[in-house]
Amino acid sequence: ESAKKSSSLDRLIIACDSEEIKNVAQGFGAEVVLTSEKHTSGTDRIAEAVRDIDVNFVINIQADEPLIHYSAIDTLVEELKNNPKLVMVTLKKEISDWEEVNNPNVVKVVTDREGFALYFSRFPIPYRRDSEVTPTYYKHIGIYGYAKDFLYIFKNLPPSSLENAEKLEQLRALEAGYRIKVVTTQFDSWGVDTEADFKKVEWILTQRGYRP
Repeated sequence: ESAKKSSSLDRLIIACDSEEIKNVAQGFGAEVVLTSEKHTSGTDRIAEAVRDIDVNFVINIQADEPLIHYSAIDTLVEELKNNPKLVMVTLKKEISDWEEVNNPNVVKVVTDREGFALYFSRFPIPYRRDSEVTPTYYKHIGIYGYAKDFLYIFKNLPPSSLENAEKLEQLRALEAGYRIKVVTTQFDSWGVDTEADFKKVEWILTQRGYRP
């Protein structure tokens, strides 16, 4: 629903490897591309899904991030259009809840002075050692924008040791030396990784007036 409100998307496609999901999505009028079951990440799946589509940029809106705001989508598209040398873009938001800092399901990110990712981790980064000043922590918002050509480069990269350790696909690109631009956003999101996450997101959607 949020993606449909974006003013920047020319086309909205659901990529999946399940006939059941395909049938449900087509039932409410969505365009669906059925992909291989062998993909190890969403980025790999998207690379297959858009292979024959003539576009310059692709936005990956992950199914486990139902709270993504449409303005966040527009931000990624604008960043890619304004900076044609970028290959991959994502978002971060300052963390205000200390519980999120210590939650391994909330991915943290640190960036350089130009806004490019230094590292993503489920662990609190930066680590506070002998410091009287509490660092500012940022959570990674799970949405990506890519230059389409980079998707095929990414797909052919071997899974990295960091990616396997943290179970974070973006580390494959970082470890291979590709830069990921990280833009700060005011719009929060909450990924669904556990039953507790599901209940929290369900409650948030209910408060917003959403009824399935």
